[in-house]
Amino acid sequence: GMQSHLQVLLSLYKLYCPDQVTITLPGKTKTYFKNSEGPWKAALTAVRQRNKGTSPLSQAVFLGTFQPQSRKRKWNARLYIPASSTNANLKEVGEKNSVCLYSTDMSFPVEQLQTFPQLLENIHRLEFPSRMGSVLTNPLLLHYMNGVKDESVYLRLYYWMGQMIQEECTWCVVENTNEEEFKSFLETIYKAECFLQEGFSACEEFLYKTLPLWDGFSCRSEVFRLMSWIPLSNFSDIKSHLYDPLAQLFFTSSIYFKCSVLESLKELLRNWLICSVIQLDSEFSS
Repeated sequence: GMQSHLQVLLSLYKLYCPDQVTITLPGKTKTYFKNSEGPWKAALTAVRQRNKGTSPLSQAVFLGTFQPQSRKRKWNARLYIPASSTNANLKEVGEKNSVCLYSTDMSFPVEQLQTFPQLLENIHRLEFPSRMGSVLTNPLLLHYMNGVKDESVYLRLYYWMGQMIQEECTWCVVENTNEEEFKSFLETIYKAECFLQEGFSACEEFLYKTLPLWDGFSCRSEVFRLMSWIPLSNFSDIKSHLYDPLAQLFFTSSIYFKCSVLESLKELLRNWLICSVIQLDSEFSS
């Protein structure tokens, strides 16, 4: 049967090669060495520190996985969106296959994708980047995602984004207080969602998982913007995962926070209506 340590290992494989793992894994992967009391202790500590006048960011609350020490990046100290790069060695491709670069049996590397006509000409042999984060800042690749609807691309982006958000969230990882970088990361995701006119499932899971422990202050604008792209689903799920956590903050917060919540929910409703109209038009046309 499925054991927790095997699920973690298979989830790691699926992060890099989702097409190679054909079995269905749970949406919420269990942590092998999970400390069930960790989130409560961290939340209580954060409340105590906040009541003493310390910034709420001084004690972050973590979810899902327990990290006794803050995560240290070995090669790069900043959170950033990687540049586009394919698995192939471009120099070797240029030297060995310069004559037949545009042949139909070769993949087209994203580094050479500069214009929209190039995208149209090579859309069926486009070699997607090995680092999926670069898709978020590349309009041509976002056009590709919006038009082709390649499930493997969405899977790779889903696992990459889910891992990055969980590791970088300032109120979900112990001692991670670099809020400006995380704000910029969430803003990049939001702009990509606006471009695609749909929300990412990784962001939906992130919001549902972290809103119960969100202080209503950290990355407030970015959180409300991501909320406006949550896809329409069962009302009971939305109520328990979205409305109930927001209600606890809504009734104890300032007028500005209340207005921000209402504005975000208004945008959420507007996006739902737009998506419904587009779907109806598509069904009517077909």
